[in-house]
Amino acid sequence: MTAARIHLVLAALMGLAGVGLLAAAAHVTGTSNVQTAGQMLLFHASLVFGATAARKAGFLSDLMASIALSLIVAGVALFAADLSRRGFAGEALFPRAAPIGGFGMLGGWLLLALSAAVAKRS
Repeated sequence: MTAARIHLVLAALMGLAGVGLLAAAAHVTGTSNVQTAGQMLLFHASLVFGATAARKAGFLSDLMASIALSLIVAGVALFAADLSRRGFAGEALFPRAAPIGGFGMLGGWLLLALSAAVAKRS
């Protein structure tokens, strides 16, 4: 399976989880942590779909964009998992999980910007 296909599958699963968490926030927990986790998953699922298409079209440096998207997917998964656990169980996934995931997302966004700046296609 190619990196693009993996990213697209993961983006679809992020979207699925995001919708599920938003429904849970509205109907089960009512916590802002669960709502924020769902929103972060949905926002970044859209990013992964769009950036994967841009990468395949040559508007992003292939390797750099692939690494950036992997960082974003891992970061948002960790961030959302920590917030979800806080919302459902009242405790953290592990200490500093959300900030680590947040820094992964930030690093991925920065690397994505660099990937656009150095891409061969203009």
